[in-house]
Amino acid sequence: MKLHVLPAGPILTNAYLLTAPERGEAILIDAPGDVWADVEPILAREKCRLTELWLTHGHWDHTQGGAEVVRATSALVRAHRDDQVLIETPQVMSAFLDGSIKLEPIKVDHWLTPGETLNALGTTIKVRHVPGHCPGNVLFYFSAVGAAFVGDALFKGSIGRTDLPLGNHAQLERAIRAEIYTLPGATVVYPGHGEPTTVGHEMQTNQYVRA
Repeated sequence: MKLHVLPAGPILTNAYLLTAPERGEAILIDAPGDVWADVEPILAREKCRLTELWLTHGHWDHTQGGAEVVRATSALVRAHRDDQVLIETPQVMSAFLDGSIKLEPIKVDHWLTPGETLNALGTTIKVRHVPGHCPGNVLFYFSAVGAAFVGDALFKGSIGRTDLPLGNHAQLERAIRAEIYTLPGATVVYPGHGEPTTVGHEMQTNQYVRA
Protein backbone atom coordinates (compact mmCIF):
# COMPACT_ATOMS: atom_id res chain seq x y z
CA MET A 1 0.00 0.00 0.00
CA LYS A 2 1.30 3.42 -0.98
CA LEU A 3 0.34 6.74 0.62
CA HIS A 4 0.13 9.93 -1.44
CA VAL A 5 -0.42 13.16 0.51
CA LEU A 6 -2.19 15.70 -1.71
CA PRO A 7 -2.78 19.17 -0.20
CA ALA A 8 -5.41 20.85 -2.38
CA GLY A 9 -8.14 23.44 -2.44
CA PRO A 10 -8.15 27.10 -1.36
CA ILE A 11 -6.76 26.40 2.13
CA LEU A 12 -4.53 23.40 1.30
CA THR A 13 -6.60 20.66 2.89
CA ASN A 14 -4.87 17.29 2.98
CA ALA A 15 -6.34 14.57 0.81
CA TYR A 16 -4.82 11.11 1.26
CA LEU A 17 -4.73 8.76 -1.70
CA LEU A 18 -3.98 5.16 -0.72
CA THR A 19 -3.07 2.86 -3.59
CA ALA A 20 -2.39 -0.86 -3.86
CA PRO A 21 -0.88 -1.32 -7.35
CA GLU A 22 -0.65 -5.09 -6.96
CA ARG A 23 -4.45 -5.13 -6.49
CA GLY A 24 -5.19 -2.33 -8.95
CA GLU A 25 -7.22 -0.52 -6.31
CA ALA A 26 -7.17 2.81 -4.50
CA ILE A 27 -9.18 4.77 -1.94
CA LEU A 28 -9.25 8.51 -1.33
CA ILE A 29 -9.66 10.04 2.11
CA ASP A 30 -11.25 13.49 1.77
CA ALA A 31 -11.67 15.47 -1.42
CA PRO A 32 -10.67 19.14 -1.30
CA GLY A 33 -11.30 21.34 -4.30
CA ASP A 34 -9.65 20.31 -7.59
CA VAL A 35 -7.97 17.28 -6.00
CA TRP A 36 -8.99 15.10 -8.96
CA ALA A 37 -6.30 16.82 -11.06
CA ASP A 38 -3.71 15.38 -8.65
CA VAL A 39 -5.38 12.01 -8.18
CA GLU A 40 -5.98 11.09 -11.82
CA PRO A 41 -2.35 10.89 -13.00
CA ILE A 42 -1.34 8.81 -9.97
CA LEU A 43 -4.09 6.30 -10.68
CA ALA A 44 -3.02 6.11 -14.31
CA ARG A 45 0.66 5.70 -13.46
CA GLU A 46 0.01 2.98 -10.86
CA LYS A 47 -2.75 1.34 -12.91
CA CYS A 48 -5.26 1.62 -10.07
CA ARG A 49 -9.00 2.19 -10.01
CA LEU A 50 -10.43 4.45 -7.32
CA THR A 51 -13.09 2.34 -5.64
CA GLU A 52 -14.07 4.43 -2.62
CA LEU A 53 -14.08 7.98 -1.24
CA TRP A 54 -14.07 8.27 2.56
CA LEU A 55 -14.97 11.62 4.13
CA THR A 56 -13.60 12.36 7.59
CA HIS A 57 -16.27 15.04 7.99
CA GLY A 58 -18.57 17.33 6.06
CA HIS A 59 -16.86 20.73 6.11
CA TRP A 60 -16.62 22.30 2.67
CA ASP A 61 -12.83 22.21 2.38
CA HIS A 62 -12.88 18.41 2.73
CA THR A 63 -15.76 17.81 0.33
CA GLN A 64 -15.48 20.52 -2.35
CA GLY A 65 -13.93 18.18 -4.92
CA GLY A 66 -15.98 15.12 -4.02
CA ALA A 67 -18.66 15.39 -6.68
CA GLU A 68 -16.02 15.65 -9.42
CA VAL A 69 -14.19 12.60 -8.07
CA VAL A 70 -17.40 10.55 -7.98
CA ARG A 71 -18.37 11.58 -11.53
CA ALA A 72 -14.97 10.52 -12.82
CA THR A 73 -14.73 7.21 -10.96
CA SER A 74 -18.16 6.12 -9.65
CA ALA A 75 -16.41 5.62 -6.30
CA LEU A 76 -18.57 4.53 -3.36
CA VAL A 77 -18.81 7.30 -0.76
CA ARG A 78 -18.69 6.71 2.99
CA ALA A 79 -19.27 9.31 5.73
CA HIS A 80 -20.92 9.73 9.14
CA ARG A 81 -24.62 10.53 9.16
CA ASP A 82 -24.20 13.36 11.69
CA ASP A 83 -22.75 15.42 8.82
CA GLN A 84 -25.45 14.46 6.31
CA VAL A 85 -26.83 17.98 6.01
CA LEU A 86 -23.37 19.42 5.27
CA ILE A 87 -22.53 16.81 2.66
CA GLU A 88 -25.87 16.57 0.87
CA THR A 89 -26.90 20.26 1.17
CA PRO A 90 -23.57 22.12 1.25
CA GLN A 91 -25.24 25.45 0.56
CA VAL A 92 -25.84 25.68 4.32
CA MET A 93 -22.14 26.54 4.57
CA SER A 94 -22.23 29.20 1.85
CA ALA A 95 -22.97 31.97 4.34
CA PHE A 96 -19.42 31.58 5.67
CA LEU A 97 -17.74 31.56 2.25
CA ASP A 98 -17.13 34.11 -0.46
CA GLY A 99 -18.95 33.71 -3.74
CA SER A 100 -15.95 32.27 -5.58
CA ILE A 101 -16.18 28.91 -3.79
CA LYS A 102 -18.66 26.60 -5.48
CA LEU A 103 -20.03 23.59 -3.66
CA GLU A 104 -21.86 20.56 -5.03
CA PRO A 105 -23.79 17.97 -3.01
CA ILE A 106 -22.38 14.48 -2.71
CA LYS A 107 -24.53 11.37 -2.49
CA VAL A 108 -23.32 9.17 0.37
CA ASP A 109 -23.67 5.45 -0.32
CA HIS A 110 -22.83 4.16 3.15
CA TRP A 111 -23.22 5.83 6.54
CA LEU A 112 -20.42 4.89 8.91
CA THR A 113 -20.99 3.71 12.47
CA PRO A 114 -18.47 3.95 15.33
CA GLY A 115 -16.55 0.73 15.78
CA GLU A 116 -17.31 -0.41 12.26
CA THR A 117 -14.64 -2.40 10.44
CA LEU A 118 -13.94 -1.62 6.79
CA ASN A 119 -12.02 -3.84 4.39
CA ALA A 120 -9.98 -2.17 1.68
CA LEU A 121 -6.67 -2.59 -0.12
CA GLY A 122 -6.14 -5.97 1.51
CA THR A 123 -6.32 -4.71 5.10
CA THR A 124 -8.89 -3.88 7.79
CA ILE A 125 -9.64 -0.39 9.03
CA LYS A 126 -11.50 0.62 12.19
CA VAL A 127 -13.81 3.62 12.27
CA ARG A 128 -13.85 5.82 15.38
CA HIS A 129 -16.17 8.80 15.98
CA VAL A 130 -14.35 11.97 17.07
CA PRO A 131 -16.96 14.78 17.18
CA GLY A 132 -16.50 18.30 18.48
CA HIS A 133 -14.93 20.09 15.54
CA CYS A 134 -17.80 18.79 13.44
CA PRO A 135 -20.60 16.44 14.58
CA GLY A 136 -19.67 13.69 12.12
CA ASN A 137 -15.88 13.79 12.30
CA VAL A 138 -14.48 10.27 12.18
CA LEU A 139 -11.02 8.75 12.05
CA PHE A 140 -9.86 5.77 10.03
CA TYR A 141 -7.39 3.57 11.90
CA PHE A 142 -5.13 1.25 9.91
CA SER A 143 -3.76 -0.94 12.69
CA ALA A 144 -1.54 -3.02 10.40
CA VAL A 145 0.56 0.01 9.49
CA GLY A 146 -0.01 2.11 12.62
CA ALA A 147 -1.75 5.03 10.92
CA ALA A 148 -4.84 7.10 11.77
CA PHE A 149 -6.46 9.62 9.43
CA VAL A 150 -8.24 11.95 11.83
CA GLY A 151 -9.76 14.78 9.80
CA ASP A 152 -9.71 18.06 11.72
CA ALA A 153 -9.99 16.60 15.23
CA LEU A 154 -6.30 16.81 16.07
CA PHE A 155 -3.30 18.55 14.52
CA LYS A 156 0.39 18.64 15.33
CA GLY A 157 0.43 20.78 18.47
CA SER A 158 -3.19 21.85 18.11
CA ILE A 159 -6.80 20.73 17.79
CA GLY A 160 -9.68 21.48 15.46
CA ARG A 161 -11.64 24.71 15.73
CA THR A 162 -14.79 24.57 17.80
CA ASP A 163 -16.04 28.12 17.22
CA LEU A 164 -17.75 27.15 13.96
CA PRO A 165 -21.47 26.23 13.87
CA LEU A 166 -22.08 22.83 15.52
CA GLY A 167 -18.64 22.88 17.16
CA ASN A 168 -18.30 21.83 20.81
CA HIS A 169 -14.99 22.23 22.62
CA ALA A 170 -15.75 20.01 25.61
CA GLN A 171 -17.01 17.28 23.31
CA LEU A 172 -13.86 17.45 21.20
CA GLU A 173 -11.63 17.18 24.28
CA ARG A 174 -13.49 14.10 25.47
CA ALA A 175 -13.41 12.52 22.02
CA ILE A 176 -9.67 13.08 21.55
CA ARG A 177 -8.92 11.45 24.90
CA ALA A 178 -11.32 8.55 24.32
CA GLU A 179 -10.78 7.85 20.62
CA ILE A 180 -7.31 9.12 19.67
CA TYR A 181 -5.25 8.99 22.85
CA THR A 182 -6.29 5.36 23.36
CA LEU A 183 -4.51 4.34 20.15
CA PRO A 184 -0.93 3.03 20.46
CA GLY A 185 1.52 5.86 21.08
CA ALA A 186 3.52 5.10 17.93
CA THR A 187 0.45 5.54 15.72
CA VAL A 188 1.09 8.17 13.05
CA VAL A 189 -1.66 10.77 12.99
CA TYR A 190 -2.46 12.19 9.56
CA PRO A 191 -4.50 15.39 10.02
CA GLY A 192 -6.68 17.35 7.66
CA HIS A 193 -4.14 20.19 7.55
CA GLY A 194 -0.42 20.38 8.14
CA GLU A 195 2.18 17.78 8.98
CA PRO A 196 1.68 14.34 10.51
CA THR A 197 2.43 13.67 14.16
CA THR A 198 2.11 10.72 16.53
CA VAL A 199 -0.36 9.88 19.26
CA GLY A 200 2.42 9.68 21.83
CA HIS A 201 3.87 13.06 20.89
CA GLU A 202 0.51 14.79 21.19
CA MET A 203 -0.29 13.11 24.51
CA GLN A 204 2.95 14.51 25.91
CA THR A 205 3.08 17.94 24.31
CA ASN A 206 -0.31 19.10 23.01
CA GLN A 207 -1.17 22.14 25.12
CA TYR A 208 -4.88 22.04 24.21
CA VAL A 209 -5.70 18.46 25.24
CA ARG A 210 -3.46 16.71 27.73
CA ALA A 211 -3.62 12.96 28.13
